Amino acid sequence: MTDSGAVQPWLVIRQDDNGNRYRVGRYATQDEAQKVADTLDSRGHRRLYRVERVAPAT
Repeated sequence: MTDSGAVQPWLVIRQDDNGNRYRVGRYATQDEAQKVADTLDSRGHRRLYRVERVAPAT
């Protein structure tokens, strides 16, 4: 970990009908990210929300 802040390796990604992907947010735990993705997904819009892990910087 660096002095720049907390490590947040989990992303919530939104993918629209055209395949465009946008980062919604970064989270410290997979559970936290999944809860956000599930909440957004439950709104019923035609978008896909995914949870992905960011590779650690070397």
